[in-house]
Parts: sequence; C-alpha cells; structure tokens
Amino acid sequence: MEDKKKKRPRISDDEETQSIIPFKKRLKPDPEILSILKTLSQSLQSTSTSKPLTLSDLGLSSTCREVTDLDLSSVQQEIEKIVFQITKQILSGSGFSFEVPTRGSANQLYVPELDRIVLKSKNSTRPYANVSTVRKTAVTTRILQLVHQLCTKSIHVTKRDLFYTDVKLFQDQSQSDAVLDDVSCMLGCTRSSLNVIASEKGVVVGRLIFSDNGDIIDCTKMGMGGKAIPPNIDRVGDMQSDALFILLVEKDAAYMRLAEDRFYNRFPCIIITAKGQPDVATRLFLRKMKLELKLPVLALVDSDPYGLKILSVYGCGSKNMSYDSGNLTTPDIKWLGVRPSDLNKYKIPEQCRLPMSEQDIKTGKDMLEEDFVKKNPGWVEELSLMVKTKQKAEIQALSTFGFQYLSEVYLPLKLQQQDWL
Repeated sequence: MEDKKKKRPRISDDEETQSIIPFKKRLKPDPEILSILKTLSQSLQSTSTSKPLTLSDLGLSSTCREVTDLDLSSVQQEIEKIVFQITKQILSGSGFSFEVPTRGSANQLYVPELDRIVLKSKNSTRPYANVSTVRKTAVTTRILQLVHQLCTKSIHVTKRDLFYTDVKLFQDQSQSDAVLDDVSCMLGCTRSSLNVIASEKGVVVGRLIFSDNGDIIDCTKMGMGGKAIPPNIDRVGDMQSDALFILLVEKDAAYMRLAEDRFYNRFPCIIITAKGQPDVATRLFLRKMKLELKLPVLALVDSDPYGLKILSVYGCGSKNMSYDSGNLTTPDIKWLGVRPSDLNKYKIPEQCRLPMSEQDIKTGKDMLEEDFVKKNPGWVEELSLMVKTKQKAEIQALSTFGFQYLSEVYLPLKLQQQDWL
C-alpha cells in the first residue's frame, strides 16, 4: 500500500545555519552596512579640521606639565644642564640632589575638556645624602649617563639592553624602567626622544600602506600574523589607506581570528592589537593612524574591568605616563564590544560566562569612581551592570556559536546597528 504520509519539507543548509546561529537573519546585505560605515567615516573627516585643545588654551600650562619630542642634541643639552647644576651643588659643599616630577596618583589630574589624564607640576627632591633615596639617586645618575651616550652615538637600545648595562645597580628592570620615566619627565621630553625603546609587541593588518625607514609596507600582504609595529615610530611615514575605520582589538586570539577571516576585505578596515596591555609603540602608532588618516576607532575588548581599563589607557592615558598623555592618547575611541549588556542581548550561555572575583568587583567599583568613566554615562551604565551581575566574559565566549561568529555575525551586526559608545 502506497505511503500517503506527507513528507517533511527539506530545510536548506542556509536556513538551517540561520536557525542555529543567533541573529544571523538580522544582518542586512554588506553594501548597506558599508554605506553606514562610509557615513561614519565622512562625518569624522568633516569634524576633524578643528585644532585640538591644549593645556595653554585652558590656562593650565603653569599648574600642569607636558613633555614634547626633542631631537638628540636638545636632549643632550638638557642632560648637560642638569649635570652642571649638580656639579655646582657638590663644589659648594652641599652635596647634590635631583628635582624630580612627582608621578604619584595625588599629582595627577583628569581634564574633561582634553578627555585625558595629565601630570600636575609638583616636584620632589631626591638627595644623594639620604639613606632612603641614595640608591635611587645613583640609578638616576646612571640612567642620565647612559642616555647621554645614546645621544652622542645616535643609536637606539631596548629597555632590556639598558637594564643589562648595570644589573647589580638596577637589580630589577622595573626599577630602571621607572627611573627612565622620571628622567624623561625631568628633561621635558617624550620617552622615545631618549632613544630607548621597548621590544616589538603590537601588530597591525589590513588596509594600510606605510613606509618603515624607507621600505614600503603593505599590510594586506603580511599574512595572518600581520606586520609588527616598529618600536621607534619616528621612522614611520607616508600612511595611506582606503579603510573606513580602525578596529582596535585587545587580544591576540581575536586578532588572529579576524586576520585569518580577512575581515578587513569584507569591511575595509585596519586591525591593530597590542596583545593585552598597551605598549608605547602601539599607542603612538594608533594615534598616528587616527590623526593622519582621520578614521574612527572602534574597540573590541573583553567584558571585564580590565578590558575597559585597557580601552581607557588608549583613550585617556595611563597614570604611569600621564606626563606624556598628549602624545600617547587617541581621542574619541568608541567602545564597540564586548559589553556587559551584550551577554544577555546575544544570549551568551551561562557556561561561557565567568564569575567575577572579589578583586574584579573592587576594580570595577574603583573604575566607577574615575572621572573619565563618570564623563561617559554609557560606560557608567555598562560597568554598573557588570558589577551588579558579577559576571564577566572574554571575546572568545562568542565562539560558542561557531569559531567565525565574531567575524561573520557579531561584528557586522554591531556595525550595522551602530552599536557603540
């Protein structure tokens, strides 16, 4: 007898995929999303012609300090001035001491008009004839001597190289690094002006062409790993791009995913990461791209207090290097994701969320007290939600819907909806 039961209609592969992958059906065609991005890019270019405010414009130049780029001969002259002063002190029989700018939290100020942290003008005395400061004074003297050598020889060294010139005196690299920042502040120059650089850390890939010490670098042809950001940014120039935005990524894993998927070809962009905590070279490179190419910067970080902290370092500066915030910060970075509200919005499963530790919660609450967070109501709302729910998540939590969910659904939908803060 013929089976008269109705056959179940066959579901196409595309329909099945869309039913499994959340929100994929909400995506509009790529040309429509590209149109939104072009409007964003054009609006930024039309508003970026105005000259940025300075401390002088706000009448703060006498109470706050900022450093500038100096050439090697100028750095050398500043060191020689300090040495001449301490020589006079010694000859007068009073011993010698350094006047060092105080870089503690109490001597820092958030300026809302500039949207960055700056260093106030208070100094502290670092005498040699004092048990508590004698070693630090000796380290300061040695660093000044080494930087003077670099100026006369016109060469670059890494911070690690500097440390190994006198391991017994410095004891730990963190100590020589801290004094190097003190010296930079004392001389009134950027740290890169001292010709002391950090090892290569950040990488960039996507729609960017630039010259590196005369060599032309095309970042679309750098493979999945991208191009290492040069530690001395002064040799970078001639930036060209047809990108519509810059995507700042916190972690290497998310960066590799986007690079392998050639996300920058589907949505013309430049992808950059410092692989965690921002280093000076990556911060300088990001600022240079933003100002020269006049592109919006969208940030993709973990949904935890440290992700927002990393974002704030790029945008408002770090307290450790507040003296150089004018050169290191990138204005108007948009927080694209992953935000605490995204966890429910995108239905991230409970097993992919992590409970916040007591330290996480304390860090979140401390950040809510920061002026640069209070200035942005959206940041306050998201951070308050995070502290209230006591849940955090990494960018990789999106992989629960598929390894390419980040590049194929999450980011395109975010861009389509202009869902950034």
